[in-house]
Amino acid sequence: MRKKKIIIGDSEVEVPDLSPQWIIWGILAIFLLIAAYSSFYTVETNEMAVIQRFGRFIRVATPGLHFKLPFGIETNKNVRTLLIFKEEFGFRTLKAGIRTQYDKKKYANESLMLTGDLNSAEVEWIVQFRVEEPAKFLFNIRSPEKNLRDLSESVMRQIVGNHSVDEVISLSRREVEDSVEVELQAILDRYNSGIHIQTVQLQDVFPPDPVRPAFNEVNEAEQQKEKIRNEALEAYNKIIPKAEGTAQKTIESAKGYAIKRVNNARGDAERFISIYKEYARAKDVTRRRLYLEALSDILPQLDQIFIIDPSQKNVIPLLQMIKKGGQK
Repeated sequence: MRKKKIIIGDSEVEVPDLSPQWIIWGILAIFLLIAAYSSFYTVETNEMAVIQRFGRFIRVATPGLHFKLPFGIETNKNVRTLLIFKEEFGFRTLKAGIRTQYDKKKYANESLMLTGDLNSAEVEWIVQFRVEEPAKFLFNIRSPEKNLRDLSESVMRQIVGNHSVDEVISLSRREVEDSVEVELQAILDRYNSGIHIQTVQLQDVFPPDPVRPAFNEVNEAEQQKEKIRNEALEAYNKIIPKAEGTAQKTIESAKGYAIKRVNNARGDAERFISIYKEYARAKDVTRRRLYLEALSDILPQLDQIFIIDPSQKNVIPLLQMIKKGGQK
């Protein structure tokens, strides 16, 4: 490379003598570097890239290293499609962690609502969503996050207005959440927003400060009423089944006693009939057998036994059997 001398102040300095050819090569090298730098782009694992050519949507690129036309002919916008985003309504989280810090400022313009029974309630909720179709998310609606917030608030007010204050606060919280989620997703699909709602969850729902003491008193009265009702139901469940069991036991005992008496009567009648038949066939023998059977039943129960001769005028014991020491 040729050099030439130039004078700077009082000194003479040699510098390269750049010919037009070297200048062209330098410009070409810079051009190639810029082309190489602007021709490649990277898409992270939780992203998808929307490619535009002169501002017109061309394609969507998946995670990895990709090529595009340089010098701004094609541009890429990376959109996080696997990340779950969250929008808060009626409150703001300042710092998340083990002890989450919340903004003490009131957001009554978002949370204060009128319920279906014409009561007021402050409703705090969150909406979690993700970007399912990045091209629709970028081009179909303007300010998608703001539109999502406006739609969420509108739908929540509509659903809350269809329920009573008790249903919103405690009785039908899950039903309210599901209704808002379904309705909000339907509207976003009509707008081709590319947003998928993951969940809608109510946080704190409570009456406004001026009426909160009265509302708490009503709730306490309702709880006391429910407690008394449950106690009465418990007593009913204890007494009634016991009484029914006792009655059933008495009925069954009476039935058993009746069956026993009937069976005994039938047995006595059959026994009497059989004895009568035997007596009819042999009266003397039957009379003697009955007499002996009666004596065999009676004599063991007597303390003293006397055998008397009818020809004697006085009662003279011919045979005396006295119990001594438990024996006859």
